[in-house]
Amino acid sequence: MDDYNWLSQSTDYWMPTMPQTNADNRTRLLQAAVRVTHRYGFGQAAIADIAKEAKVPLGNVYYHFRTKDEIGRAIIDLRVSRFRKLLAEFERATSPQERLCGFVQIKIKNSGDLARKGCPVGTLCSELQKHGGTAAKRSRVLFAMALEWMEAQFKAMGKGTDSRGLAVHLLSSTQGVSLLAHTFHDAGLITKEAARLKKWIRSL
Repeated sequence: MDDYNWLSQSTDYWMPTMPQTNADNRTRLLQAAVRVTHRYGFGQAAIADIAKEAKVPLGNVYYHFRTKDEIGRAIIDLRVSRFRKLLAEFERATSPQERLCGFVQIKIKNSGDLARKGCPVGTLCSELQKHGGTAAKRSRVLFAMALEWMEAQFKAMGKGTDSRGLAVHLLSSTQGVSLLAHTFHDAGLITKEAARLKKWIRSL
């Protein structure tokens, strides 16, 4: 049995879980902002849309988030927290190869959503770079974390100075196939590319 099979019990790809108890207004607004900005794009999502999604008065948004840039930073912080938990789950695998395969497996697990809606992290980072501001700069941490973690796994495999390049190759491959799958609405592209990537990782 592959070490990454425990991922079948994992939560959605880089997405925060919904609160199980009555959320306060800020949490409700933040969860709504995650959904709305992914649905419409950060640039097109209006603060009024977020308030409507959260079912709170518009004025409540400005009490918790004075600007849209603050909303963007809060979304990034939430995704960073979720990604750290996901990386901790990957560490349960017994080898760096299987940890990396676990990352790829998440793409397969969420291939349907990725084909329909696109990668939430890639889409958000791209949108924020167009929007500018401090949220755009902060968004870089999401991919930076992924690259740093992947590089560490390749180093553990003995790849030395090649580790950074291998990490860039893996991350760009997973992001690229997500974009193609969304463009063509074809989840099969992810499944096929992910199988190739896992074979490549295990061959190193």
